[in-house]
Amino acid sequence: MTETIDTLVIGGGQAGVATSAHLAKHGVPHLVLERARIAERWRSERWDNLVANGPAWHDRFPEAEFQDIAPEAFAGKEAVAAYFEHFATSRHLPIRTGVEVTSLSRQGDAFRATTPDEVITARHVVVATGPFQKPVIPTVITDPAITQMHSNAYRNPGALPEGAVLVVGAGSSGAQIAEELVRAGRKVFLSVGPHDRPPRRYRGQDFVWWLGKLGKWDMKAPTPGTEHVTIAVSGAYGGHTMDFRRLAGLGVTLLGRAGAYHDGVLHFAEDLATNIANGDRNYLSVLDEADAYARAHGLDLPEDPEARTLLPLPGCVTAPQLALDLTREGVSTVIWATGFRLDFGWIDLPIFREDGRPRHQDGVTEVPGLYFVGLPWLSCRGSAFIWGAWKDAERLAGLIAADKGS
Repeated sequence: MTETIDTLVIGGGQAGVATSAHLAKHGVPHLVLERARIAERWRSERWDNLVANGPAWHDRFPEAEFQDIAPEAFAGKEAVAAYFEHFATSRHLPIRTGVEVTSLSRQGDAFRATTPDEVITARHVVVATGPFQKPVIPTVITDPAITQMHSNAYRNPGALPEGAVLVVGAGSSGAQIAEELVRAGRKVFLSVGPHDRPPRRYRGQDFVWWLGKLGKWDMKAPTPGTEHVTIAVSGAYGGHTMDFRRLAGLGVTLLGRAGAYHDGVLHFAEDLATNIANGDRNYLSVLDEADAYARAHGLDLPEDPEARTLLPLPGCVTAPQLALDLTREGVSTVIWATGFRLDFGWIDLPIFREDGRPRHQDGVTEVPGLYFVGLPWLSCRGSAFIWGAWKDAERLAGLIAADKGS
């Protein structure tokens, strides 16, 4: 079977739904293909108690609020998935679920998308498959007795084998999972690499509000040398600043970056204190910038001097452990919160860099009619977030509509 449509959108997550909504506004005939269900990664590739990292007033499309969730609350993963599904169905967006695109190529002036049941040709294609494609799992630990999983496969403490847990990676996922495990009574080790850690709230405002006021969401590129620095922030337990000193106080043993593995022993870099100090520096710099902004704009916001009080460094930081004998410490599970890589092997077009990222300018590729949306730093820092994908989709839909009318 062959089907022809003006614009094909591949992916039915936040970026694909946003793109469809804007294409519909322009009257562009289009179809969205989603290999599973709408917002599937929120449903099946997140742990049970995950909540959004931003409050409900922020982590949403500008045209639709969450139902039954207070604006300052943090929506759970099922509520987020339901939000996207309700948005799509209420607007009758043409999303076809359970259909996977296995290849995309160019045929003359059109694109050819192959699925298990048919071939779809389109004049325009928007790739909206998101940044969370292939989990990165290092292969350093070779002991078959150790259960290893990526953070996208973790569900809850009770689903893990009995014993201690090593979490590698201290971004939002790793830090939150480590906290959930230690609160459940598990012995937890957490490998902490370079990170930023903004305040959850400061002077009565959430950090996402401050990043907007300070222009940080609109940054066009990361600061040189920080491309792979993760952000440790949490909306769990009502939302609080992710302070690794506090996690150590709960019983988490902090370690440096994971390194080589030999004879049952995993070694760690001597960078823990440096990583903690740099995270503190980032935290305090946000406070400094917020104070300067408040003064410059005469904002009547309450002072918050306690925010600058840091807990003492725990012993695991001042005298770091550089090796971990997994058997001796009773570690039965290793959770790799080590991020994802892009996987566009199904796209048969010469538009990719050596690292697998597509060449584009704000989502517009050198191949006429081919676009990307929802990727990190697509047009700015906010591009991979819900509202950021909405803004990029609006701009790209406008370009497609203009091309359609030409």
